[in-house]
Amino acid sequence: MDAASTDDIVAVLKNPGQYPSPVRAVGSNHSTSPCGTADGGTLIRMSKMNAVLEITSDTVTVQGGAIYIDIAQQLQKQNLQFYVNTEIGSLSVGSAACCGTKDASMPGEFGQVNSYINRIKMVLPSGDLLEVSDDQPELMQQVRSSYGTFGIVYEATFRVRPIVPLAVHHETFKLEDFAARLPELKARGESMMFYIFPFDNLITVEFRHYNPGASGPPNRVAWPLRNFMWANAGPLFCSQVESSIADKDIRYGVINGFCAMWRFKLENLITSDNTIAADQIIRYPAVADNSRYTFSLSAFPEATYGSVLTAYFAFCKQYYQQQGYRTNMLNVGYWISQDRSSLLSYSYDGPMMTIDPVSTGNPGWPEFLVAYNQFCSAHGGIPLFNQTDAITPAQVQAALGDRLKTFAAARQVYDPNGRLLNAYFRDMLGG
Repeated sequence: MDAASTDDIVAVLKNPGQYPSPVRAVGSNHSTSPCGTADGGTLIRMSKMNAVLEITSDTVTVQGGAIYIDIAQQLQKQNLQFYVNTEIGSLSVGSAACCGTKDASMPGEFGQVNSYINRIKMVLPSGDLLEVSDDQPELMQQVRSSYGTFGIVYEATFRVRPIVPLAVHHETFKLEDFAARLPELKARGESMMFYIFPFDNLITVEFRHYNPGASGPPNRVAWPLRNFMWANAGPLFCSQVESSIADKDIRYGVINGFCAMWRFKLENLITSDNTIAADQIIRYPAVADNSRYTFSLSAFPEATYGSVLTAYFAFCKQYYQQQGYRTNMLNVGYWISQDRSSLLSYSYDGPMMTIDPVSTGNPGWPEFLVAYNQFCSAHGGIPLFNQTDAITPAQVQAALGDRLKTFAAARQVYDPNGRLLNAYFRDMLGG
């Protein structure tokens, strides 16, 4: 059903006869796992609750169905920006408030969107309303990682900041050089995102930092060019190559050539001392088209990332040799600072770096994910419930340990009858 008001959500939760369990809420369905499935229960679509309710000098309050890029554009009119300008602009506020996200941490800042949310309003499974804020740090920490299993988020308040010029440039390294120089690169004190090319033995690092001394008008071309290649032309081209070239050697030779062009573009065109951070955010179509793509991710401790990435390159090559499959796009990755804002944060115990394979969903992708998850779990990887598909309860337990038990017990307090608990989370949380 489509919720147009808080009362609509309350009516659903108070009427299990008309609206059977489990009840799940969705925004733009950007998740790659079954976290939002309703398993024969009731799905609440939140997109009609999309109003920006209030903008102050340092906060924005919005309804749960509003999407990130729309809010960012409203903030720009007030010379404001989000702290985390995550790529996925179709991220809904409800998801942002209580689910995992990823973005390379800016110097001295977090890389997860909900770390900058300081107030959340939910409808509980009973139909009662609950407001949680930073004045309740333990509960807020739990709610930020609740994935809609405590209640349905209908409103949230983000901390925001004045727009500051953002500098960006890219450098490409051979794997061995990158692994050896990682401490030096981190010491630069810049944000780091990675474009990873296992079959070329190369990594292109995107360095970003705020540059308040920048002069002149901002570059409004660099990020839109990146976005067009990444979210439109790139996946469309790779999908067409996948479907039209049967010979794998030729097919992936063409894709390797595309990746070389991608690196050239990043190094030579996506560079500027003065950009707008919100220009990084991409508006994805409501209905997927021929440029659709998918991804997964796992996060690894910063201290082991060089050796894990080296092993991952070998894993990709061996898997292709043995199974005849490789992803038909590049991989990406992010450096994320330590962050205990949410209980199930993947950087709870220290800074983390991710490995995120990307694909147009070419034949063999589901099977690859199973092997990828096994590799990640064996190397200490931590998944996300909403963006790491095909994970197993054992892998989740190995990654999150006692924090998962603490979360499951807290969730039980707010939803003792499992009104919001679908089969996916029932398995992951152990019943």
